[in-house]
Amino acid sequence: MAGGGTTLEYTPTWVVALVCSVIVSISFAVERGLHRAGKHFDKNNQKQLSGALQKVKEELMLLGFISLLLSVSQSRIAKICISKELSEKLLPCKKPKEDKSLEDNSHFQFSFTGRHLLAGDSADGDYCSQKGKAPLMSISALHELHIFIFVLAIAHIIFCLLTILFGTMKIMQWKKWEDKVLEKDYDADQVIQNKYTSVREHDFIRTRFLGVGKADACFGWLHSFFKQFLASVNESDYITMRLGFVMTHCKTNPKFNFHKYLIRALNSDFKKVVGISWYLWVFVVLFLLLNIAAWHVYFWLAFIPLILLLAVGMKLEHIITDLAHEVAEKHIAVEGDLVVRPSDDLFWFKSPRLVLFLIHFILFQNSFELAFIFFIFAQYGFDSCIMGQVKFIIPRLVIGLVVQLLCSYSTLPLYALVAQMGSSFKGAIFTDQTQQQIAGWAKSAKMAKKKGGSTHAGSSHGGSPNPTATPSPRSIQLQSLLGKGSSQQSHLSQGKPEIVEEK
Repeated sequence: MAGGGTTLEYTPTWVVALVCSVIVSISFAVERGLHRAGKHFDKNNQKQLSGALQKVKEELMLLGFISLLLSVSQSRIAKICISKELSEKLLPCKKPKEDKSLEDNSHFQFSFTGRHLLAGDSADGDYCSQKGKAPLMSISALHELHIFIFVLAIAHIIFCLLTILFGTMKIMQWKKWEDKVLEKDYDADQVIQNKYTSVREHDFIRTRFLGVGKADACFGWLHSFFKQFLASVNESDYITMRLGFVMTHCKTNPKFNFHKYLIRALNSDFKKVVGISWYLWVFVVLFLLLNIAAWHVYFWLAFIPLILLLAVGMKLEHIITDLAHEVAEKHIAVEGDLVVRPSDDLFWFKSPRLVLFLIHFILFQNSFELAFIFFIFAQYGFDSCIMGQVKFIIPRLVIGLVVQLLCSYSTLPLYALVAQMGSSFKGAIFTDQTQQQIAGWAKSAKMAKKKGGSTHAGSSHGGSPNPTATPSPRSIQLQSLLGKGSSQQSHLSQGKPEIVEEK
């Protein structure tokens, strides 16, 4: 190979075999670990976590394809020549003088690549320099970009796993409140009869209702902002919102285990959060484009997830406050227990799913920031021009850690609870077995509709609740329930399958 380096023709066979064995062994170990994790989730009927694991596999497959594409095309990309003037525009660092270039780039010696210059760089540089031009991207730069994309994806997966782990631990602390409610022996009618509740003396109202008026409204937002940092959810919040959910969506089942539903719903949402969607890759490309010397984009970028996270946490807390105000402003006393009314109107743009999208973006952007700092430090050293001065580095690290901890212990558990205060419930309200039955029923109904409502389609599927009857077109709506939820309790009131809890 011209320009230096040793090809496979002159590499000892034991070296080739040793390196190949190590790489294959590590790959198989990771694959077996993921396989065992998937079997464990399936064995314990944790379909949501199994789906999240499948999403991780898809991300790893995408990384493999990116790696293959870069490896195969790097020599061709390096031979694409552009003018020298164009190659010096929008640089992330000011280009050093010619006579000091070796000194200024000495930190490359200790990097991920473990080499000062890749073998093909000299040849490709000569190829374009003979034409009086510069290569579009050197092989070493392509290799570093390759590593950065890998570090970014792995960092996002790891930070998402840590977030869901700590968030679930926080939610598990609420189980004692659920057990306390389930220990009571009452039916749904007793909730609204046989007693009166003074609204202003209720714990939920006393802690959340701050009065009526513009000044009180402003103080309410300020109170919601600081509430997210300490005791974001207390016992009265949980029990009141639980009762509002049960009375709205499953009134016939007062013993509904709301805590298990929260865990299933959170695991289902995690499957969406752990992935890297196309719009997130667009964000990465925009950052790489705008990372220009003296702009300090990397510094200002660190504030985006923090500002968004504080705004989301404040909004979620204020939704709980709105629920309290809605009751306190209309009633002095209520018959039975105090029941709040879930509604999509409480959320931004009447969309609870928008909050999940923002959390997804926050987690990815924070992962991007921390992964970028780690990559630059390991690749170029602490004194790299991209890293910037210490006054820019320390705040970025502190902000990244604060966002990670606040999102894990406060915002994510808060979202898991408040997101249930929308007009719809999620498919996780049903157990996995019931979801399969509903999906089968909806599929049979859809087939029956296509065949003109013949009874054959309705009776051919074993999962139909009534094999001898033709499913109505309305039952087809149940298919969307598993992915997008259902409005209020219209599906349950039409004779649909009951909500069944695991024993």
